[in-house]
Amino acid sequence: MLADSLRLVLERHLERPAPGDLALWSLRGLSVLDPRIEATRRGAEIALRVEDRVLATAPLAPLAGRDAAASAAALANLLGGFYEAGWRTSPALRRAGPERLIASGFEEVFNHLDPYSRYLTPAEVRAVRERRVGQSALGLRIAVDGEALAVAAVTPGGPAALAGIRAGDRLVAVEGRRLGARDPGLAAALLEGPEGSMVRLSLSRAGRVRDVTLTREAEPAETVTAQRREEILWIRIGSFSALTERQLTAALVDGFAERAPRGVVLDLRGNRGGLLGQAVAVADAFLADGLVARTEGRHPDATRRYEAGGQDLARGQPVVVLVDGRTASAAEIVALALADRRRAAVVGSATMGKGLIQLVAPLPNAGEIMVTWSRVLAPSGWPLHGIGVLPVLCTSLGPQALATGLAGLQAGQAPMAATLARQRAARAPVPASEQVALRGACPAAEGRQADLQAARALIESPAAYAAALAAAGP
Repeated sequence: MLADSLRLVLERHLERPAPGDLALWSLRGLSVLDPRIEATRRGAEIALRVEDRVLATAPLAPLAGRDAAASAAALANLLGGFYEAGWRTSPALRRAGPERLIASGFEEVFNHLDPYSRYLTPAEVRAVRERRVGQSALGLRIAVDGEALAVAAVTPGGPAALAGIRAGDRLVAVEGRRLGARDPGLAAALLEGPEGSMVRLSLSRAGRVRDVTLTREAEPAETVTAQRREEILWIRIGSFSALTERQLTAALVDGFAERAPRGVVLDLRGNRGGLLGQAVAVADAFLADGLVARTEGRHPDATRRYEAGGQDLARGQPVVVLVDGRTASAAEIVALALADRRRAAVVGSATMGKGLIQLVAPLPNAGEIMVTWSRVLAPSGWPLHGIGVLPVLCTSLGPQALATGLAGLQAGQAPMAATLARQRAARAPVPASEQVALRGACPAAEGRQADLQAARALIESPAAYAAALAAAGP
């Protein structure tokens, strides 16, 4: 199991780590379980100690200069011997158990590599699988967020949305059972239940904890809602599920059936993402051809192109995409594709900037490993991760700045044009200082009423909309 996992990391992770670093990070996972244990590297040797006593030593030279499979096998043998030495010596490791020992090692490895790669124990895999084919739906999706579990997405019209739960809320407990970042499997098991049954969630927002009781539904609510107001078709996508493309297509076909609206507003605020294929299909609904997005990574299979191949169901009418600081992942891909291809004007604030893709592989122990292996690039080549999608009309700087931005667009000039050009020129890896500078031009914020007013103003002013498109894409 260790050999398979480590080979995947060495072969496919976006940035290839040195085998010696992997060894040291893995062994430091033992220190998390027993602070008396210390892993050190001196020169070409690695050692494991308990207080002043050396438990094991090994040279690092056999790990380097070999192909990934051979290096991973040698590294697995080294770790296996060190783990066994620690197990014999430490009561704390034996109390934790073999699965927790392995998981702790992987947690330390991925703490150094990236925040999205992770190892799932067999119990967590079973719980996730049960959730995927669950008997009911609460209208929300939970994910690990730093040191906690958080609501990653809320389905519009579902039980969670009706109870006022929002993406970003932290899940503190279910039925009084406290949860943390290491408990996604337990959370999934506690959230599942038969149709019509109730479950009590404790959620934290802005430091305040509240209890919410939800009733489980038989079927998940729709992810797409649409209505026509003032001759504008307003479409909201709350997340990307297997049904999103079908629901969006129906909304566009129905909206254009009798008389074409003056424009379409696609609301992606608070959308934390979902299925990548569905995001590409949603962008495809507004693009007749050409590139939607592409991915690149160190492994040849990580480099892919996603092309549009259908028809523009909005029939060339103006499209405005609303985003905010909680728009992430698949939702960001839709926004970047439509903006970069000059098919839509983006309004709101900087998005989350989650543009890394994970490969999921089963392991011999029935666990799974998720390894970040590629990054998302816009059609013009700039990387999504860390920067996010920047709007052509910013609403997060206050009413005066919004009015100035709209007036500039109406006069044929976009205040965000220089920043957007700088974003398009960015290439991975983008320095953290540059990410901060770009995002600072329109800081991430939660969606607001001004977003809707700005979208309407763009659709009602052909000159402003044309200036927005000119500034948005290459």
